[in-house]
Amino acid sequence: MSIAYVVIAAAAALGGYAFLVYPALLRLFAARHAEGRPGQTHEPPPTVTVTVPVHNEEGQVEGALESLLALEYPADRLRILIISDGSSDRTEEIVRSFAGRGVELLALPRRVGKTAAEEAALREIRSEIVLNTDASTRLHPGALRALAAAFADPDIGVASGRDVSVGPDGAEGNEGESGYVGYEMRVRELETRVGGIVGASGCCYAIRSSLHRLPLPTGLSRDFAAALRAREHGYRAVSVDEATCSVPRTASLRHEYRRKVRTMVRGMRTLVHKRALLNPFRYGSFAWMLWSHKVARWVLPWAALAALLATGVLAVHHLWARVVIGVALALGVATLLAWARDGKVPPAIGLPAWVVLGNLAAVHATVKAAGGGQSAIWEPTRRDPAAAAEAA
Repeated sequence: MSIAYVVIAAAAALGGYAFLVYPALLRLFAARHAEGRPGQTHEPPPTVTVTVPVHNEEGQVEGALESLLALEYPADRLRILIISDGSSDRTEEIVRSFAGRGVELLALPRRVGKTAAEEAALREIRSEIVLNTDASTRLHPGALRALAAAFADPDIGVASGRDVSVGPDGAEGNEGESGYVGYEMRVRELETRVGGIVGASGCCYAIRSSLHRLPLPTGLSRDFAAALRAREHGYRAVSVDEATCSVPRTASLRHEYRRKVRTMVRGMRTLVHKRALLNPFRYGSFAWMLWSHKVARWVLPWAALAALLATGVLAVHHLWARVVIGVALALGVATLLAWARDGKVPPAIGLPAWVVLGNLAAVHATVKAAGGGQSAIWEPTRRDPAAAAEAA
């Protein structure tokens, strides 16, 4: 019995630390730091190559290109490069139609995956800065200017945009994604003020080309690795609030679940590859933030499962434990219903299902990451670009 209470208390303490205590400590430390604010001037502005890896994005690539061409940045210092990862639809045809407006296409003959496609494009990059984004994201016209300004500070190696999760009015299901993204952006803002973020946004981040050119094994997460490699080479990675990018919410819980599993598997393997950064004696506060922001969150779902089993043991003798088990069963039923209808359920069902599936995705990802083997090939998240375009 006493062991069951310890397990439950440990899980509650871990969850409270990861999502409440850690941000509170960041806020406390941020108040004592004058650093962490990106520079605001950079004359002349650095040359920038915008890279967009795509695979069968005929429904979104035109809108993405129009968004990029609307960026408020000197045209003679900006290059837009689309990397087609073996697309078999009209994606490449649409991109070629923008050639007269300065858009370039690197068409790979077969699918190799996102990281490998980005590696193949390295030889094409000659600019000072590389901006990485995707076909579903819509950048605010001033986003690139804000990101580029950050590099006026020679200590900054990576500048990440501020994601804003958007969706059509009245959309049902998966509203939890929006709230979580907002929370994540607040944590990154605090980490920036303390010294630097531990992971960049995969939807929109800029990086010094010298860091971007460093090789990365296939199957790892380039956006996560960007912040890690920056720290390894004496730079900071920061979040730039003014660099807004609109990211449409996914209406499908099944697609979101699979995306989360893929993303976390790549993230876990990336951190294992860069595990030296977890050493607090060498990397100080950055190692502490890595443990708190990444490792604690990945371990928490396992702790929650252990706590649920412990509660089941206590349910034999305690009413409160039986109530908790009953609530857990209700959440399970809600999750199964949301899964069966692919998220097309009222928010009262969709929100808890989103939370449950997010935790199950972490468990699933841990098993896959520990199992080794090849990662599932990159599959772009199919989002509704109209919502992002309207918000931008």
